[in-house]
Amino acid sequence: MQNRMRAVVVGAGIGGLTAALALHHRGWHVTLCERAPEAPTTGAGIGLAPNALRALDAIGTDAARAAGTAVPAAMGVRRPDGRWLLRTATADLASRYGIPPVAVARPAFTAALAAALPPDTIRFATTVTTVENATTDPVIRTEQGAALCADLVVAADGIHSPLRRRFFPSHPGLHYTGETAWRTLLDAPDLRVPAMSETWGRGERFGITPLSDGRLYLYATAVLPAGTRPSDPRAELLRRFGAWHDPIPALLDRVSRLAPTAVLQNDLHDLAAPLPSLHHGRIAWLGDAAHAMAPNLGQGGCQAIEDAAVLAHVLPPGDAPDAEDAVPAALAAYTAARRTRTDAIRLRARRAGRLGALRNPVAAAARNAAVRAAPTALALRGLDDLFNGFRLPT
Repeated sequence: MQNRMRAVVVGAGIGGLTAALALHHRGWHVTLCERAPEAPTTGAGIGLAPNALRALDAIGTDAARAAGTAVPAAMGVRRPDGRWLLRTATADLASRYGIPPVAVARPAFTAALAAALPPDTIRFATTVTTVENATTDPVIRTEQGAALCADLVVAADGIHSPLRRRFFPSHPGLHYTGETAWRTLLDAPDLRVPAMSETWGRGERFGITPLSDGRLYLYATAVLPAGTRPSDPRAELLRRFGAWHDPIPALLDRVSRLAPTAVLQNDLHDLAAPLPSLHHGRIAWLGDAAHAMAPNLGQGGCQAIEDAAVLAHVLPPGDAPDAEDAVPAALAAYTAARRTRTDAIRLRARRAGRLGALRNPVAAAARNAAVRAAPTALALRGLDDLFNGFRLPT
């Protein structure tokens, strides 16, 4: 019997788990190395846009089982006084794109992806330090002393990707967008929040996303120097956003009762420039490791899922007789298929963040007027290339 091709995936985030699952479905033997000691139980939410849901379907993953099917009734942008600048019914999105977006708690989604993998695929507390012989016969070295041989390495090791720094040493790395972000999950079914919204102030934003499990994903951003850390993030959120429209004050009152560690804070970065290639030898980069982007379009995780689907599609089946020889050409096809799309979305997310973070009152007022004046149909057309842009190369 033909030996199966071996892949080592570095990083058990959404991109790494989806890649592991897609390769498993293609008949590859997959080992997934994750430096964390266990799967996360806390975190934020993730929106699965129609393009990501189609990519999950392409690799044979039941998105409804993994993410749930509940969706908010509407979504849009508001002012701090509560006035809507833009509002779209989710039913209109479903009509235009064939499927509505779904929002899910990130830990629950990653747990569902992990559960679909064969037992013992994931090795927690395993930190990959380097890859030797990357162009011929990769050997993956770990901090724990293990040496894993593979036909393919998938670098899904996150925004600070050590493997990206190792193999692209002249790349400028990350770019600070100028904003920091707070995120938390909240159980508040009695508040009955029906719509997903982002409220724009001046240099500040507050987002509310109902999740498929009934909880709420809350996030907020502020223009601040990198590294700024308030002593109590709960009090900081109340100070900045406590006078904004309902239900934000009530939500922040609930947040104030959470443990301080339940509110995550991260400075927002994206990749300063595109990578010259999304592969090197027999290593392929995907997700934040390949094209880190600001979260302003909700496409970071979605593009990682697209990456995984395309990568598995262009690679040969794991039991094909000539599979080993086909890998280099397949990785070149992966770069050709993904690099232009992901970089365009990276730049678009950066521009969207600058618009949402405007601090000058005149500029912010002009922004609000322009958004409010734009017809809903025009706003939806602006999403077509995102939501209808996923393609498997022929």
